[in-house]
Amino acid sequence: MCLIHSIGGAFKRQPEELDHKLTAKSSDLVSRAFDDIDPGKLIDHHVHVAGLGVGGTNTFVNPKMRTWKHPFHRLKFKVYMSSAGATDEAQADAQLVERLVNLVRNIRGHGKHRLLAFDKHYRRDGSVNLEKTEFYAPNEYVFELAERYPELFVPNISVNPYRPDAISELEKWAQRGARIVKWLPNAMGIDPSDPQCDPFYQKMKELDLILLSHGGEEKAVEAEEDQKLGNPLLLRRALDHGIKVIVAHCAGLGTNEDLDSKDRKQVHNFELFLRLMDEKRYEGLVFGEISAMTQFNRAGKPLQTILAREDLHERLVNGSDYPLPAVNVLIRTRPLVKQGYLTRSEGECLREIYDYNPLLFDFVLKRTLKHPQTSRRLPASIFMTNPSLSV
Repeated sequence: MCLIHSIGGAFKRQPEELDHKLTAKSSDLVSRAFDDIDPGKLIDHHVHVAGLGVGGTNTFVNPKMRTWKHPFHRLKFKVYMSSAGATDEAQADAQLVERLVNLVRNIRGHGKHRLLAFDKHYRRDGSVNLEKTEFYAPNEYVFELAERYPELFVPNISVNPYRPDAISELEKWAQRGARIVKWLPNAMGIDPSDPQCDPFYQKMKELDLILLSHGGEEKAVEAEEDQKLGNPLLLRRALDHGIKVIVAHCAGLGTNEDLDSKDRKQVHNFELFLRLMDEKRYEGLVFGEISAMTQFNRAGKPLQTILAREDLHERLVNGSDYPLPAVNVLIRTRPLVKQGYLTRSEGECLREIYDYNPLLFDFVLKRTLKHPQTSRRLPASIFMTNPSLSV
């Protein structure tokens, strides 16, 4: 368990202690992070909730994560549980929510956090593939949490276009106020370029829904053939229907086929994402979301580029991808200091903030980062409601 906690939730302090125990230097860094931020418009577009189905939540995780017969998956599951503050599987669902609520409430001017439902993996014939379903968080659950904590959360639905009731599911939740549909194509078995998705896109357009879709490689997916579904260029079909699409992580990890070239060479997914952003016809339709881009395995050219390209900033939105900011092994400020994104003093302050509140740490880190050569920072507008999305 010590090993699991050192990889996962290595924090030693509680969020409510931050206000009276944080050093003056770190407190000042937090205060500066909120400069020019309107708390009423502050938004986190990417917050995961999960569970084991205890307490009637109807959530579940893949059975391979519940047994040491699959040691890699069991260890990964334990690390996520630790990071999200769950210590007892019999009470996991309630503990996960309690921890998240505690983190958000102990951020002054916390704004709203959009909770992501997560649909199952479906085959094109409409049948469920539970073997490839990593976890499931139903739409009902995120709506229930948002209704329980309206000052903290907003619900994002997740609907796989291959499920037989996909259209009626969109209509049902749009009537309840849903505005964003979450996809992770690599994990859900969705090919965004599939003509079979056309009726789904037409209904999304009719209901004025926005698609938040993962872009690039996904580490939760084992099958290499599924990684191709994270190719940003596949989202052109949705964009051509006039759907506004937010590409999570700005597709900052892995490579995929360049579908525009004859030789179909492998190109970094981030380059393919930039190609969409630079196409004139998609201005006002395609957006980038910056969650996970500060992780040690992503903080290279993608991070430098989004800091440098001010022309993209009005089409970028923030997301934390919680609980990933609380996975200790992914959070390394020293490389960011070494590469010039942070000063040594800032790195020390951020490590202190992380120990109290990983969610606050994620926000302060992104507000503090600067381009190593130009010293450009991300503007406050990225962290607030985007007028072009109206969510």
